[in-house]
Amino acid sequence: MTFLKPLVKWVGGKRQLLPQIHAALPQQGYSTYFEPFFGGGAVLWSLAPEKAVVNDLNMELINLYTVVRDDVEALIAELQNYPNDEAFFYELRAIDRDTTKFALLSDVKRAARTVYLNKTCYNGLYRVNLAGQFNSPFGRYKKPLICDVKTLRGVSEYLNSNEVTFLNGDFKDSVATAQPGDFVYFDPPYDPVNITSNFVGYAAGGFGRSNQVELKELCDDLTDRGVNWMLSNSATDFIRDLYSDYHVDIVGASRAINSIASKRGKVDEVLVRNYEK
Repeated sequence: MTFLKPLVKWVGGKRQLLPQIHAALPQQGYSTYFEPFFGGGAVLWSLAPEKAVVNDLNMELINLYTVVRDDVEALIAELQNYPNDEAFFYELRAIDRDTTKFALLSDVKRAARTVYLNKTCYNGLYRVNLAGQFNSPFGRYKKPLICDVKTLRGVSEYLNSNEVTFLNGDFKDSVATAQPGDFVYFDPPYDPVNITSNFVGYAAGGFGRSNQVELKELCDDLTDRGVNWMLSNSATDFIRDLYSDYHVDIVGASRAINSIASKRGKVDEVLVRNYEK
């Protein structure tokens, strides 16, 4: 199988941290891999486990992955007709303003829309407003790779050769079946380093500190159940204090996606785990 990579750019993507994440995995391995905040899926694609359960609140993202699994050639055929054109971009972006029109889109057309907007919007910033409507502007790229045939087919081959379950619900529910011998990787929306850096626009709603506390309580529950887990987050005092009972490593990551150019670059993050390396 060819090396797999994310189908879309995603805020907080983990491609830069893969060496550190791989080095911190449980040495004894795992049976089923769980990822409750899936996003672009860089960790899953890099590990390519035989059995996985992944979840994300973003319905369009999960639809994309299921279409890639079930009908990748139809998706490729659809995307190959999409031009890198500003008027076309805004026409396609506007479809979700009309709920009736959006509901008539096939799963393949919805998936193609997700890929196209991600590949051609400004800085790859997938962002929705409180109504759940995509609102990033056109990116004005000269030659974006709108239809990455090799990656689409590679991901489809992997999904059809292994047991990967996609969920679109609450992060707590997605690990309900995790048991000793399994492994959970958490990559939630990050605790903001400062009030102006907060970004949770990947889905309507938000993920505040009360949610961070909920997540930590879930980690405690998994620990009590004998399940190994690892978590990524920003290296704020709040997060470091919250997980002070566990192994907390500081790692540096490059962040290329941010609506504010000055906030891109090297940032400190944490990798938290409940097991010895």
